[in-house]
Amino acid sequence: MDEVGRGSWAGPVVAAAVILPKKLRLPGLDDSKKLTVQQRELLFPKICSTCPHGIGVASAEEVDEKGLLQATFLAFSRALVQLEAPADHIYIDGRDAFHFSLPHTSVIRGDGIYRCIAAASILAKVTRDRLMVEWASRFPLYGFEFHKGYGTARHQRALQEHGPCDLHRKTYKPLQNLKCLQESFL
Repeated sequence: MDEVGRGSWAGPVVAAAVILPKKLRLPGLDDSKKLTVQQRELLFPKICSTCPHGIGVASAEEVDEKGLLQATFLAFSRALVQLEAPADHIYIDGRDAFHFSLPHTSVIRGDGIYRCIAAASILAKVTRDRLMVEWASRFPLYGFEFHKGYGTARHQRALQEHGPCDLHRKTYKPLQNLKCLQESFL
């Protein structure tokens, strides 16, 4: 399993779980951060059509209400519920200790070590990116299609000019620290 969107200022945390058949060959499979958008988009349908998988989402509102770690656990749990086959052990990218009923191991930089985590990283990244592009049409003032909700200079300028929208994580310190937004959160 892997997730994406933890450091974003807006939008959901998206997690994916993938069971990668041992003999399956997916040329180009790697950590999603090492791939181009085009490479991820090519691998996404191949992974979906050949691997049992599940995708879970925790909204920005859930991040604000439950905290980032608990929202991430919620997204992981939702991905596991959607998993199309039973898993006997879960490998999770990162260092956080989660409490699943299945045996599990957290692996720092696991998306570069385990092919199943790399596949999950691609599903999570493509899903979240597509959501942010979709929401860009609903919230056109923020440029979500460009920065996907992360704290770029462009995003900061949009926040200073327009204030936060429903997708913004209001409890995030970087947003609270923007002086022009402090009144918006009171």
